[in-house]
Amino acid sequence: MTKLIYILWAKPDMSPERVRTQLLERCAPQLLERGARYLQCNIADERVGVKSPAPQTPLSDEPFVAQVSVWLDDDTRREPLEDVLRAAGFDVAGYRVRESLYTEYGDNRHGQPRSWPDGERSPYIVAVTLLERPAHIPKDEWQRRWFGRQSPMSEAMQPRARYVRNVVEAVLTPGAFPYEGIVEESWPSAEHVQNPFLFYGAKNPVQLLRNIGIMLSSVTAFLPITRIPNVMTSEYFVRSPFEAQGISSPADQHAATTLDQGQDGRS
Repeated sequence: MTKLIYILWAKPDMSPERVRTQLLERCAPQLLERGARYLQCNIADERVGVKSPAPQTPLSDEPFVAQVSVWLDDDTRREPLEDVLRAAGFDVAGYRVRESLYTEYGDNRHGQPRSWPDGERSPYIVAVTLLERPAHIPKDEWQRRWFGRQSPMSEAMQPRARYVRNVVEAVLTPGAFPYEGIVEESWPSAEHVQNPFLFYGAKNPVQLLRNIGIMLSSVTAFLPITRIPNVMTSEYFVRSPFEAQGISSPADQHAATTLDQGQDGRS
């Protein structure tokens, strides 16, 4: 089974509420009918209630409005699914990915095990981030810095309830930017995103400045700081293996792997 991720952009006159209804009420049934085994939609809808904490610069891309993840038994049959999304009025960038589930709901003190059914909005806020590899960093080294340094550092510092890393294996649609990673991070509440002391796991101003410095050092070691598209979304597991298997995603990897240890021995 293969995971595909589609990043969507909407026309200027499509409201966040309209984006949600188009995806969940119009597109989702058609995607399932056309072969999606599992389906998850992270949507920048009217229910999010918080803006991205990522810095916005003149080089920031036009914000996307949704991440649609589909799992297919045969990814050569993806075009009918892409047609559904385009017919609903979205511009589409598609990627085949390898999913690595670093933290699942209930794995740490920041989130409870999933209890809500498919189709219901998650009680968490999910930040979706697109990762660009700078040309001067070899791919293996870039992934080592992501998996071996950034992941464990941010896990120890921040109040993140779920963390999904998607390594891009192939760009599927013409014109799509060649991102090499797509990250899904779940936060317990809007307050955890808006309050810098909560977001950076700091108890006082000195610790806040220290933790921000640690984060910036790690991020700038593998990402271009002025080009990190990040959007806050509502999470909808439309169809998942949760009821049958107790898991939200059939990840290729779950929890830390040898890649997470890094060549320098960090964990």
